[in-house]
Amino acid sequence: MDNRAEVREFLMSRRAKITPERVGLPAIGNRRVPGLRRSEVAILAGLSVEYYSRLERGAIRGASTSVLDALASALMLNDTERSHLVDLARAADGIPTSGRHRRPTSPARPPHETLQWVLDSIRDSVAFVRNDVQDIVAINELGRAFYSPIIGDGGRTPNLARFQFLDPASRDFYPDWDLFAQMCVAIIRNAAGKDPHHRGIQDLVGELSTQSETFRELWAAHDVRTHGAGTKRFNHPIVGELSLAYEELSVTAEKGLALYIYTAEPGSESHQKLQLLASWNKPQIDSVPVSEERN
Repeated sequence: MDNRAEVREFLMSRRAKITPERVGLPAIGNRRVPGLRRSEVAILAGLSVEYYSRLERGAIRGASTSVLDALASALMLNDTERSHLVDLARAADGIPTSGRHRRPTSPARPPHETLQWVLDSIRDSVAFVRNDVQDIVAINELGRAFYSPIIGDGGRTPNLARFQFLDPASRDFYPDWDLFAQMCVAIIRNAAGKDPHHRGIQDLVGELSTQSETFRELWAAHDVRTHGAGTKRFNHPIVGELSLAYEELSVTAEKGLALYIYTAEPGSESHQKLQLLASWNKPQIDSVPVSEERN
């Protein structure tokens, strides 16, 4: 990934999203492109037009914190977008958060053993750990039943992004497929900004860009986001539609991993369906009659 191109396209895409009316500027003259002009962003940020134009061409190296803050405010960036801008600037300075060197591609490996114990102790909710490349690297028993359309019969490491864009079954599993697709790409874009030299992310983006037109279009939008918390709808092939609340928790012991928990409101229909799915997934153990005591 070319950092200068990334900076240029991100700033241009944010500028295109803001109308003069939103920032209290008069809409004067014909506008050939949507959003603010460079000169208007420069005024809002308190920068010279020449300096802002250099920044938007990708020359962000050496930009101070105050300049980045002013730029973020002028472009009305949210917290995730602000962090992404800072990550891009750090990468341009040669100090990306993960180090300077490109990471080699390596197979997804399971996290430390005790983290799997934690997952296994969660019985009434879906719980799993994923890495920055969207691989599911660890999952609990209910999670295996819930994500059975993604996990399949084994083999290749289950990957949420590949399932989203390359497997037709995802359109059945995700009733709000378009929303899920936007979220998936924005999360990958955010991870890429933090570590532009991450070869695994580069390879994933290259693979999906080659095989999915939708991914290419969403990637070009330069939207970024974190997962956080919220509610999602799913359509499971065994129990039907569920509405689940989710929480994202950082795994501080291992960089790049996050723990996700999906649960349902107690007593709700979705809660009952989760319980049904847990029962369906539980291995059936044949009862063995106690033998008579031998004489």
